[in-house]
Amino acid sequence: MRWLTVERTTVPVPGLPEALEGMTIVQLTDLHLRPFTQIEHIERAVHLANSLCPDVIVLTGDYVWHDAEDVFELAPTLAKLNAKLGVFSILGNHEHKTNPELITETFENVGIPVFRNHGIDLSVGKAMLYLAGIDDGWLGNPDIKQTMDAHRRDIPVVLMAHEPDMIDWYAYDTRINLQLSGHTHGGQIQSAANKPLVRPYLGRKYVQGLHRVNESWVYTSRGIGTTGIPLRRNCSPEVAHLTLIAA
Repeated sequence: MRWLTVERTTVPVPGLPEALEGMTIVQLTDLHLRPFTQIEHIERAVHLANSLCPDVIVLTGDYVWHDAEDVFELAPTLAKLNAKLGVFSILGNHEHKTNPELITETFENVGIPVFRNHGIDLSVGKAMLYLAGIDDGWLGNPDIKQTMDAHRRDIPVVLMAHEPDMIDWYAYDTRINLQLSGHTHGGQIQSAANKPLVRPYLGRKYVQGLHRVNESWVYTSRGIGTTGIPLRRNCSPEVAHLTLIAA
């Protein structure tokens, strides 16, 4: 649990504006504070994320495990995250299992917006990126139409969605260039590289890394914490570093 890997991935995007060439996104997911993942481990991930000097940081769900009140300790640590264009988040299934309203309010009180079926335009020079977040696919009320309502034509789209297999529900929407997900923990235990022993609901197809789905990409991070048992094997916790490049 004490080692962290930076996974660097380039994502080719057709028609990417020149101003967005080389844009970097750092993703943290599945922190699962307590009982197995302690705040010190998350603090190391925050420090590592900041050291990468990203343009954007996204948090893609599952911040606690059993107790929503653990967010009171977590939020001040996440408030230390720093990115040029901001830090943004969505909820995962564990937030919906505990207290999504409390977690949303606590995040927003420390300056971290929580997206639930909506998005915003991020300005980079003369270009725009539409960053969106859809509600949890397992226990929430995901609505891709509502999520994309504010999207303007010809603007690249990065979508935060907690469960990676959600991409199969709306990959017909060719506006979505990249979906960023977690949820799987990479299986936590792999018998060999890329052979997870456990594949959770909505995380059975795109368990880790970058995958092409129709005209979209989905990237699944192995995340930071653990659930079930406090063990990872052949499956290090990761801070994902993604760079957008022109296709």
